[in-house]
Amino acid sequence: MKDSMLWQVAEVKISYSSKKPLADRPKVDSSRDAEAILRSHWSEDIELLEEFIILFLTRANKVKGLFRVSRGGTAGTVVDAKIIFAAAIKAMANSIILAHNHPSGNLQPSQADIDLTQKLRQAGEVLDIAILDHLILAPDGGYYSFADECNL
Repeated sequence: MKDSMLWQVAEVKISYSSKKPLADRPKVDSSRDAEAILRSHWSEDIELLEEFIILFLTRANKVKGLFRVSRGGTAGTVVDAKIIFAAAIKAMANSIILAHNHPSGNLQPSQADIDLTQKLRQAGEVLDIAILDHLILAPDGGYYSFADECNL
């Protein structure tokens, strides 16, 4: 390999920036807390398009940040585990809460929702990033919590 080619490699940078002191950030003590925080940041398209969002948490369950993973169509959205965990690692999250909406209002998780939750939980175990919950939000204000229903 030519020496000049050794220098033609892209540099990867990792950064995380927060303008709010940790003491002033909300703490998640329940699925209701997580749902309220998520819903306050959800788009107005909650009854039109499916979206997938994650909350990053500290070891004390203080919210470090929120990341919108994807926006899809009326019946689904693409969720890439590599993107989720790259963002979680970048934020130095100790744990995360997964969330997506069902525009139809049906709060029951599909088999695809259950499979995705288990896949992400297993990936999180390898990386020592706990999945504390996976919420499904409905446009009418209701929600389903995998943790509350013992499905996590």
